[in-house]
Amino acid sequence: MKQGIHPESYRFVVFKDMSNGDSFLSKSTAQSKETILWEDGKEYPVIKLEISNTSHPFYTGKNMLVDTAGRIDKFKKRYAKKD
Repeated sequence: MKQGIHPESYRFVVFKDMSNGDSFLSKSTAQSKETILWEDGKEYPVIKLEISNTSHPFYTGKNMLVDTAGRIDKFKKRYAKKD
């Protein structure tokens, strides 16, 4: 690796999948103002994910509709036939 180009401020962060509620602890440089109490009794910053490997159809083998923030409704409303 090249010296001096990689961040050195890695810390433990909880990533939470909002579609199924699954969470995992990892190291990251991502910033967050929210915190969560983890299984070990410590408080960590939490990063909310729309989709992760526990809910993505490629990894689960199941087809499921992920409608984030009403995208389908917005699309239908935008392209609906006008009378």
